[in-house]
Amino acid sequence: MPGTWLTGEHPGARTRADDPGLRQWRAVLLGLTGPDGSGSSGGGSLDELESLAATDGIGVADRMVQVRDRPDPATYFGSGKVRELAELVETRHADVVIADGELTPAQVRGLEDGTGVRVVDRTGLILDIFAEHARSSEGKAQVELAQLAYELPRLRGHGREMSRIGGGRMAGGAGVGVRGRGEMRLEIQRRHLRRRMRTLREQVRRTARRREVTRRRRTRDRVPSVAITGYTNAGKSALLNRLAGADAEVADVLFATLDPLVRQVRTPDGLTYTLTDTVGFVRRLPHQLVDAFRSTLEEVTQADLALHVVDASSPQATEHIATVRGVLRDIGAQGVPELLVLNKADRAEPEHMAVLRRDHPGAVVVSARTGEGLDDLRGALRDRLEAPSPYPRTGRPAETEGSS
Repeated sequence: MPGTWLTGEHPGARTRADDPGLRQWRAVLLGLTGPDGSGSSGGGSLDELESLAATDGIGVADRMVQVRDRPDPATYFGSGKVRELAELVETRHADVVIADGELTPAQVRGLEDGTGVRVVDRTGLILDIFAEHARSSEGKAQVELAQLAYELPRLRGHGREMSRIGGGRMAGGAGVGVRGRGEMRLEIQRRHLRRRMRTLREQVRRTARRREVTRRRRTRDRVPSVAITGYTNAGKSALLNRLAGADAEVADVLFATLDPLVRQVRTPDGLTYTLTDTVGFVRRLPHQLVDAFRSTLEEVTQADLALHVVDASSPQATEHIATVRGVLRDIGAQGVPELLVLNKADRAEPEHMAVLRRDHPGAVVVSARTGEGLDDLRGALRDRLEAPSPYPRTGRPAETEGSS
């Protein structure tokens, strides 16, 4: 699978090497904020970026935030700030710079020239984490497809270096060639990546068709479906284990679950339904991943109920709820009925929990770790699944007469 770090050894791989004497890679995080405090790096975004780096095995040496209206097209930061960044990288002995945004090839090149270390953006970091956590053949294919979609337009960033490999003259020095060897190599690489992407798309489509057959069988047998969705690390897998007696991987890291896990639940009063654990979301989730995982995310769009799990102990819980609902709108799942679950109640501050309960009066408060509130959640699930649904099984609101 191609790496998203594009050149050289992936930093996270070194931290996972079985060598106790190997120093952990250290990063400087970059963020931008507007003069009014707005911008991509506000609202805990850099804290989340630090968690993403830790998930990928990278420690954070320091942070640097610049106040400016928009990124510099050549270096992301202004030239003066890049000189400060270079000094910070040197004094903090950093190995990599991670930007809290998506960088252009020119910005990557400008920052690497200015600092002398590897530079990666938020999208590349997330893709690398997904590649590390994918387990099934489907998950690996989806991640590789997202990586290639990210990497393909960035091949232009290497065109200048490639063009130096060969000149523009034909063999023997006679005449002027239309393309140099470097440009031909670049085009060959592009064709190779496009062919590989076509192969991966077909592989994902075949898996999606098999999943659709299974969904139709459940619909025919009138088995309701519940899709567990939410922000990454909200406790979705732990909740699945509690409700279904499953053995889903539970870890206090971001994106621990990438492959959908389906379990059937039968309640004491005879209600049977399926529970599906899905990939967690994150703010500014790379569009390449949304596109590549669209067939997996259809588990939500086709569900009878979306169990939206929230980490109620997070200070950014409200923002996380908005992020998840935004992604669900993007994939066409806005019409699926939602049951909001405020998880990790045992860790949440009482004042913070009170605000969340006030703002979301229909939410169920639980702790997947201690079992608190699980009976209330089971009752709410039973009530929702036994009630007649105004929605068709397509996951979208039914059209009413006279609607436009």
